[in-house]
Amino acid sequence: MAAVQYVNASRIFEGNQIPAVNQLDLDIADGEFMVLVGPSGSGKSTALRMMAGLEDVDEGEIRIGGQDVSQKPPKDRDIAMVFQNYALYPHMTVAENMGFALKLQRVSKDERNAKVRRAAELLDLEAYLDRKPKALSGGQRQRVAMGRAIVREPSVFLMDEPLSNLDAKLRVETRANIAALQARLGTTTVYVTHDQVEAMTMGDRVAVLKAGVLQQVDAPRNLYARPVNAFVAGFIGSPAMNLRSAALTESGARLGNTVIPLSRTIIDAARTANLSSITLGIRPEAFSLASDEEGVRLTVDLVEELGADEYIYGRLGSDDPVAEKKFVVRADGDVLPRIGDTINVAVRPEQTHAFHPDTGLRLD
Repeated sequence: MAAVQYVNASRIFEGNQIPAVNQLDLDIADGEFMVLVGPSGSGKSTALRMMAGLEDVDEGEIRIGGQDVSQKPPKDRDIAMVFQNYALYPHMTVAENMGFALKLQRVSKDERNAKVRRAAELLDLEAYLDRKPKALSGGQRQRVAMGRAIVREPSVFLMDEPLSNLDAKLRVETRANIAALQARLGTTTVYVTHDQVEAMTMGDRVAVLKAGVLQQVDAPRNLYARPVNAFVAGFIGSPAMNLRSAALTESGARLGNTVIPLSRTIIDAARTANLSSITLGIRPEAFSLASDEEGVRLTVDLVEELGADEYIYGRLGSDDPVAEKKFVVRADGDVLPRIGDTINVAVRPEQTHAFHPDTGLRLD
């Protein structure tokens, strides 16, 4: 096990002026499960491949266990990587796949078999050791790829979207298994995903990237409760936070037919910045259905019933139905509206967020 540091690490691909990873500074503690998350093109996989030695570090350093490994070949970095496509050898059995790296290291057959058996016990693969990959399900192949990494007993596990080829139900089951296994082994793990639900449920901390730049790194709950900017606010959470430009008043921000109260801290910060409007952020659960005389008036465009949760998608009367993104409201009533109905929703002021309309930075 080892701590990991990105120290002003950048990767600039030939022909591109904008770095794919730009001055990344990130400290990952010994034994920590760190998730890198962001949309496509955010640089998260490139950052992982830089640590693995599969991409060059053009500026800065990457340290593992306090040692700069930026110029070391992959085999000398004491890491094990789990790929998106599993990368299993089809002509080898499960046991042979799991032990192949040890065989290349000239580990004795007895020791190799013992390590494979221990990993198979951890992953519930003992009954499949003599099978070929083609005889396994997607989830079983993923566990074999995990086992191949575990037997090497590396300082760091690197996982590049390892669940993307699994169906939805199996993804939920496997992500829980991976998180539990990492906690049991205590091996430093860097995990890349574009799925923010995966990130929030698995990581000790989550690092959010956009266009190669680190936006925020924090515990999942803090990312959700206090996003540092509008990008993180809109990316973390499912459904996403409602973000809308709102004109400032003496006591709050005007949204449709009502004024949402804001804290004095937010109002003072907005006035100091000479703002006449802000980007107002409201999560779906911060709304509640209200009487006809109060709250924000919305026209219902869609109702989603998901069993435990119901979501209402609506728009203000003045909204452009094409240009404006719909508001998402988590319903808390037994009787749901129908498409085309007009409803009123109250906003819990203490659950609102405010961001600078130009920089996107949080205002409190």
